[in-house]
Amino acid sequence: MLDKLKLAFFRLAAKGWIPARWFEPDLPPVAGRQAKTGHLSLEVVSHCWNYSHLLVYQLSSLVLFPPKKLDVTMTVFYSEEDTDTVRLLGFFATRSVPGVTWSWQPLPKQQLFRRGIGRNQAALQTKADWVWFTDCDLMFRDGCLDTLAERLQGRTDALVFPREERTTDLLAEDNPMLRAGAGEPGVLDIDTTSFISRHPSKATGPLQIAHGDVCRVTGYCRNIGLYQQPTERFAKCHEDRAFRWLLRSQGEPVDVPGVYRIRHIVKGRYSGSDARSRFRTWLRVWQSWWRDWRGGHVSGKGTLKGKDCD
Repeated sequence: MLDKLKLAFFRLAAKGWIPARWFEPDLPPVAGRQAKTGHLSLEVVSHCWNYSHLLVYQLSSLVLFPPKKLDVTMTVFYSEEDTDTVRLLGFFATRSVPGVTWSWQPLPKQQLFRRGIGRNQAALQTKADWVWFTDCDLMFRDGCLDTLAERLQGRTDALVFPREERTTDLLAEDNPMLRAGAGEPGVLDIDTTSFISRHPSKATGPLQIAHGDVCRVTGYCRNIGLYQQPTERFAKCHEDRAFRWLLRSQGEPVDVPGVYRIRHIVKGRYSGSDARSRFRTWLRVWQSWWRDWRGGHVSGKGTLKGKDCD
């Protein structure tokens, strides 16, 4: 009960009801952030639990479209109990990609289930100029990272995000794309014709690109104990909103191509009874429809405009 009250409090606080400085007083001022130029470094931070069939596309995108204008450290938090992910990471560990360093970070699953723990660890320890906190269903395709390197030259924003992402509809578990990802580990490409454009209005959970100097000082909700507390089930990622609140920014949009994300109905990271799983699936479909309807409409050119949510 106490945790539920804390969760409700921080969800309200993150809407601006409470001054962010109460929980993060050390946010570096703009003048205290390096305006780095030249060949930048980026750390991508991802989590995976029972999603190896999605992670394979993320890691493959770095192999197929390796960056030339910045160095990437690809950090994946995972659990040794997730044997499919362990096998996948083992495969990619043998692949040498120019400009890319693989960094696999095992956690006890109770820590993995609270995404803020891994993100906080990565933020405080990063040596990169910028950190992209994302989900394992997102891909960095042609021109994405090199254009991002250009857009980040000399910037001191606490938080930026891609102005556009291209996504699938909610895919069923038997979709050929998801089935292919569940096969033997390998480098996989995708057919992008089924993806449509979306224009998020803020730096949502998979699209949070934070300044390295900010990350090294503030971490990721480091002072909110609830979001650093292990849990027995994969927790809802409410800390995404709190992170923006603590940074006093919804994020600044930047024009970056090649950001693709696979949307899917079945949440493999959750567990429970069949009835509970069916309810989650129904709720996820309904929420997706509601957000799309509220945010705008899909035009004949395959573009969805309007709001997005965490």
